[in-house]
Amino acid sequence: MSAALVEVTRGLAVESRHHGSVAVCDADGALVFNVGDVERAVFPRSGVKALQALPLIESGAADRYGLTDSEIALACASHAGEPEHIATAAGVLARAGLDAHALECGAHWPLSEASARALAASGAGPTALHNNCSGKHAGFLCLACAIDVDPIGYVAEDHPVQRAVSAAIEETTGTRLSEAASGVDGCGIPAFAIPLKNLAIAFARLGTGAGFAPERAAAAKRLREAVWSAPFQVAGSGRFDTEAMQLAPRRVFTKMGAEGVHLAALPELGLGVALKIDDGAGRAAETAMAAVIRRLLAVEGDFAAWLDARTYRRLHNWSGVEVGAIRAGEALSS
Repeated sequence: MSAALVEVTRGLAVESRHHGSVAVCDADGALVFNVGDVERAVFPRSGVKALQALPLIESGAADRYGLTDSEIALACASHAGEPEHIATAAGVLARAGLDAHALECGAHWPLSEASARALAASGAGPTALHNNCSGKHAGFLCLACAIDVDPIGYVAEDHPVQRAVSAAIEETTGTRLSEAASGVDGCGIPAFAIPLKNLAIAFARLGTGAGFAPERAAAAKRLREAVWSAPFQVAGSGRFDTEAMQLAPRRVFTKMGAEGVHLAALPELGLGVALKIDDGAGRAAETAMAAVIRRLLAVEGDFAAWLDARTYRRLHNWSGVEVGAIRAGEALSS
């Protein structure tokens, strides 16, 4: 059963509660902290983009096309559609001799409000490059070209690209995807439900390389280093994952997923974190993740202050008057 992980207050009263579950594991599978039902299978969605990017490195595609750290980081991203993200995604495609027409992720307006307003003001509309998953999809296309298969239809479950991606997910999480609940993600690729505990173990291994064969451990290290060198590419201005990794490079690797999923690796502790908010609220997932990191990691200075502000976020009305807060619940703060 899930627990109340996050509360929203108005005045002195609790107005809303967000329930969910949290698993924190080491690379051997030991559960070191848990709240709620950690055996529950959830769709990790964009939370596992770094795992989905492993074949890009392991296949040699990243080397064949000379991908930079920024370009590799974008392959792990749910970016905000800011100009730098768009330019980077287009650059990855160009390296493989492709353009935005090759993307099969669909188009949506930039997640960045400022970028969406600027795009609308220009009289233009969004393209597939503005899709928050365009970096991941550009990486998929590089993989297809590098292994000499037709990139058309690369989002299909039976395409060699998705077979390689699914194999990486299955191996790193220890989940038999053929037996898992499945569906289609927002960007068109296959999605599979995976137990929270297994996701936490996978991220403990992603953050350390422990439990991986040497080639995969090296690929995981390259992905970590790319993300830490270019955290802006992973999310964007003012967003949780970018700010966390800007403030604590090499100490945290965090990645949000849709519908209240958030995953993280804490390399110095050898731990992985996986959490899911039942009602899918992103505001609650960020608060819960900040509280878990604050609980586990010894922090000080700017990063400590940032985590504290994320764990207890003051709410103001339209006149600027403080009216309440979004705060971690007792299950995470005690």
